[in-house]
Amino acid sequence: MPTWLEAGLWGLLGGGALVIGALIAWITTVPPKVVASVMAFGSGVLISAVAFDLMEEAVHIGGLLPTALGFLGGAIVYLAANLVLARRGARHRKRSGEQQPSEQEQSGSGAAIAIGALLDGVPESVVLGVSLLGGGSVSLSVLAAVFISNVPEGLSSAAGMKHNGRSARYVFGVWGGIAVASGVAALLGYVLLGGAPPQVEAVITAVAAGAILTMIADTMIPEAFENTHAWTGLITTVGFLTAFAISLA
Repeated sequence: MPTWLEAGLWGLLGGGALVIGALIAWITTVPPKVVASVMAFGSGVLISAVAFDLMEEAVHIGGLLPTALGFLGGAIVYLAANLVLARRGARHRKRSGEQQPSEQEQSGSGAAIAIGALLDGVPESVVLGVSLLGGGSVSLSVLAAVFISNVPEGLSSAAGMKHNGRSARYVFGVWGGIAVASGVAALLGYVLLGGAPPQVEAVITAVAAGAILTMIADTMIPEAFENTHAWTGLITTVGFLTAFAISLA
């Protein structure tokens, strides 16, 4: 199998977890505390991947300065895009309750939520493609982190969409489209960065890491804390430890 195709399939697998989460939310009512607990666990998993896989790899291949610049740049770019989308109704796109606005409450919010969900998923997928550069294999710890965290993301957001009257066509169109986009992002990450200098690869990896960490703090942890409160830290720690153990295996 061509490596570029393998990269796309790994990205599609990671993005497909969003569809699984959305399907669970659509066919059954998951208690808010369960959603929040899984979200906290997924947050810990992603934090571990950022710290012990993405940042460590970026520093190893490109040095500290390119990594630091990319990391801060990723955080700033994500923040700027998120602020724009928040004004258009996507601020609470990962919330499972009544926080998401309906189309009647804020026109255009459906499109903003869809774009915001895409914004959240693309950095993770690019990293999966980049991990195959140089004849390497996909990072199983990063793949596990993306998959484990995407299930509660899709579940929580789809529950909020359903609660606010979004149709099944909209919900699964959004998550199905993002799953496909994740595959394309991973494929492009591999194709476009093949042969790039190590510093460029380090910057791209760090940009994704910065965007992911900002997304965790801005959208995932607030949803988790809303219902798990004092338990959020412990559950996040367990998720972090799980992913760290996977990275050592």
